[in-house]
Amino acid sequence: MRIMVTGAAGFIGSALSLRLLDRGDEVIGVDIIDDYYDVALKRNRLARAEAHEHFENHEIALEDRNALLKLFSAHQPERVVNLAAQAGVRYSLSNPAAYVDSNLVGFGNLLEGCRRQHIEHLVYASSSSVYGAHTDMPFSVHQNVDHPLSLYAASKKANELMAHAYSHLYRLPVTGLRFFTVYGPWGRPDMALFTFTQKILAGEPIDVFNHGRHARDFTYIDDIVEGLIRVLDRPAKPNPDWNGQSPDPATSTAPYRLYNIGNHQRVTLMYYIEILEKCLGIQAEKIMLPLQNGDVPETFADIDDLVRDTGYHPTTGVEQGIARFVEWYRDYYKV
Repeated sequence: MRIMVTGAAGFIGSALSLRLLDRGDEVIGVDIIDDYYDVALKRNRLARAEAHEHFENHEIALEDRNALLKLFSAHQPERVVNLAAQAGVRYSLSNPAAYVDSNLVGFGNLLEGCRRQHIEHLVYASSSSVYGAHTDMPFSVHQNVDHPLSLYAASKKANELMAHAYSHLYRLPVTGLRFFTVYGPWGRPDMALFTFTQKILAGEPIDVFNHGRHARDFTYIDDIVEGLIRVLDRPAKPNPDWNGQSPDPATSTAPYRLYNIGNHQRVTLMYYIEILEKCLGIQAEKIMLPLQNGDVPETFADIDDLVRDTGYHPTTGVEQGIARFVEWYRDYYKV
């Protein structure tokens, strides 16, 4: 297939592109390669895909409507995976405009491109952050999520609503995946595992928010990519049993689906740090801090729907996943 992957230089986008190329798909990458974090890391991720003859990246911002629509028209992808977004909960507190531009305007342009080209299936990244103030766990896609705690989370919820409108109006098959704390080799430098590793190896203390009482459904990158491909290969279909008297948020009379994609394991932040310390062979100096504004104290994914519909089963525990990350980090940075 000819598949457009936005965010192709990103953590998840680059890993997905490699898997698609390895199985014989043609990948049209879209990534503006902004400087939100280390541009060299992004370009090195991209270089792995560029070694394949069936990959090309286009440095286009999703906010550039004309350029994006021209790209759709020129390459006519059959399916699209949207992983481009302004990421990060904390950054949304200081630079909200970046989230409006990329996550709202950009996503709207992408939907329009998919509509015009009659895309077979759009799979897009949502986030566990949409659960916001919810405390009923494990989080289920069948729950309403109307109380986001950050603009980042609100933008992801908005993406789900925008996708549903296009699916309903134009019968565009769309599937949203709510990612739960993705980690692993080639990860984002603003994520906890990366910053912890960097600081511990430099002999610097690490900031531990919520006094270490965070818990997350940490999900290894290879498991995320496996789930993405399984979903991409199964275009969303209408739910014939959907009822407006008791509406199910995860399905619709339109070809629309929402899934959680996580490891289905609740891991405390302190245990996560403990595993990292063992892999590094260094005890971390910890600065215990209160919960940051916008943060969700705990996440835990109900993935029953994804398992039922695609056969998805995560296989990588945090012990193995963190060890692989540390091995990659030491090699990449020659530490």
